Formats: sequence, C-alpha cells, structure tokens
Amino acid sequence: MIPLPGRHVLLLLAGLVALLLSAAPATAQELAVPPAAAAEAGRAPSELFEGVSALAEAGAGRGALSLSLQILILMALLTVLPSVVLMMTAFLRIVIVLAILRQAIGLQQAPPNQLLVGLALFMTFFVMQPALADINAAALQPWAADAIPAEVAISRAGDVLHSFMMANTRTADLKLFADLAGLGPFATPEEVPMRVLMPAFATSELKTAFQIGILLFLPFLIIDLVVASVLMALGMMMVSPIMIALPFKLMLFVAVDGWALVMGSLAASFAGG
Repeated sequence: MIPLPGRHVLLLLAGLVALLLSAAPATAQELAVPPAAAAEAGRAPSELFEGVSALAEAGAGRGALSLSLQILILMALLTVLPSVVLMMTAFLRIVIVLAILRQAIGLQQAPPNQLLVGLALFMTFFVMQPALADINAAALQPWAADAIPAEVAISRAGDVLHSFMMANTRTADLKLFADLAGLGPFATPEEVPMRVLMPAFATSELKTAFQIGILLFLPFLIIDLVVASVLMALGMMMVSPIMIALPFKLMLFVAVDGWALVMGSLAASFAGG
C-alpha cells in the first residue's frame, strides 16, 4: 500500500491554502516571535492560523486522522493547489507569450501544447529559482528539521511569494482591486493582503504578456502584408498568403535565433525573480 502523508504534511498543505486566502501576510516582526512568547505577551492569535490550529488540536486530541479523511483532504488540496501556485509564479506570463508566438508564426500545432507547457514550466523554475531557494532556506529546511512549527514555515514561504508578486504587479492594478475590496491605502508593500495581491498580479501578468505578444506579432505581420501584396499584384488571388508567408517567417525566426531571444527576454522581464 502506498503510504499516505502524515497529519503534519496535511496540516502544512491546509495552512498553505489558508495563507493564500488570508487577509494579510504575516510580518517579519510576527515571524520573529515564537507563538508561545506571543501568547505570553497577551497578543491575539493571527486569524490566518485559527483554522489550522483548530485542526492541529483536534488531531492531537483524537489521534491520527482516519484513512478516508486523509484521502479526502489530500485530494481536495491537490485539486486547488496546482492552479493557485501557477497563478502566483512566472508561469502565467511565459505560457501566454509562447502561445502568442506560435500564433504569430502561423503554426497551429507545432510546437504542440504539451511542449509549450513543459517549456513554460522549465522557464518558470529558472525564473523562480532565487525565490525557491529562499523558501527552501527560510521555511522548508527549518520545518523539516523541526526547528519551527508549520504555521511559521507557511508564513515565511508566503512572504517570499508575496515579495515576488509585489515586484511584478502594476500599481494601477493593485489600486483597482484594493478599491474594489474597500482596503487601503497601504503604508508598506507588506501590508497588501493576498486576496488583493493575487488578482492584481494575475491582471498585471496578462497585460504584460499581451504587450510582449504585440511586439512579437509585428515583424510576422509585416511579412504577411508583403506576401499578400505581392500575390495580389501578380494576380494570384487564389493562392493562400499564409502558406507562402510561413516559410519566410520561419526563416526569419531561425535567422535571428528567435527562441534564444524570446526566452532571454522573458527571463529578463521579471523583477525580483
């Protein structure tokens, strides 16, 4: 039988979901104070981990979760987490730009969707490597060594992603969603809650991806116009301009080493990566 994740792993996953839906990320001062010291000082517990703490107390009082409940929680978290995590990283911009590039060249299924998604994932790991290294050093390794509790590890990982998203989010988009939520103004970037930052970040990434896509479209659009004009002048109106222009666009893309230019420009377009 395949071993299921223990109660602590399920707690960590549940805490990550709670972090993404929380009103605000934990500050550095809150992370520096252990939970026990904070309770002694009379500080109210953070709303972020109230549900997680209740789950931990229930698990501690009643023993390990049942097999059916572990499977249910794991399946629910695995359904939500991949989409949420991808929306918080560089994947969104990269995959859209690659899809627009394929349309600009005029290729329908080459490269195939699986290859584009795989390439976008590898580029995402490359761009997010500094952030992933920070998460590993500040949250994952101390938690694995039982040096910090799960809620502190989740907060530290969330702070790293929060900083990355803030560095790549437009101020106008951030203000838009803050006004819609009735929040703000914020004195520091750390005060921006995740429920405002996540849609603002996704909107900014969509806008940036389409701006890059327009620049990619322009040279190929010029080739299409030139080929269509030549065919019209020659009276070859029954010949598809797309079929004639496709080899010229491919030759142009290969001649300028297009893949290296696109990937290098995409990697350089991220701030704080």
